[in-house]
Amino acid sequence: MKLRLPGRRDHAAPTDAANADASTDLTAQQAQAAGKGRPTPRRNEAQGRRTGPPPPPPTTRKEAYKRMRQNQAAGRADARKGAARGDDTYLPVRDRGPVRKLVRDVVDSRRNVGSFFLAIAAVALIGTVVPNIAVRTYATFLLFGFFILLVVDSFVLSRKINRKVGERFPDGQQKTGGMVWYGISRSTMIRRWRFPKPDVALGADV
Repeated sequence: MKLRLPGRRDHAAPTDAANADASTDLTAQQAQAAGKGRPTPRRNEAQGRRTGPPPPPPTTRKEAYKRMRQNQAAGRADARKGAARGDDTYLPVRDRGPVRKLVRDVVDSRRNVGSFFLAIAAVALIGTVVPNIAVRTYATFLLFGFFILLVVDSFVLSRKINRKVGERFPDGQQKTGGMVWYGISRSTMIRRWRFPKPDVALGADV
């Protein structure tokens, strides 16, 4: 049996506690250093990893129908945005492919007479209903003159489309008539109304 002398302090317990505290501090420092050794995740990545509880299933038929309508509306909005920026995944068949994309760029890079079709047609239509014979005559000449310019400009556009497509895709497997008609029909639309939206500026070298 070990006797404990009076006045003598037992230093074993404080020493063990100090060692434990030092070990804990060292572990915390190592963990902190390891955390600083890797890059801090971005905010969107951190938010992407946050997986909250899934939404509860609809309890009524009306709620299920409302949720289905919301999902369909979100899908249609995404499809419209994708088609507007020219994503082939959302485009109709007639607009898909690199050849059609090139044709659109050729049309959008130039000023086309066909772009003024709606304005000239509206002016001519108003002029033909005016009771003044002179105004009606001028409106008729304006309309015929515009159609002549449209035919000439469409011919120039078709030549340019064929040349550009032949340079970029020399395999010759493209249907010339379909490409030309596609480009001419796009050229008759006002630039801001074209769909998909133009990707090139006026005067750009395509």
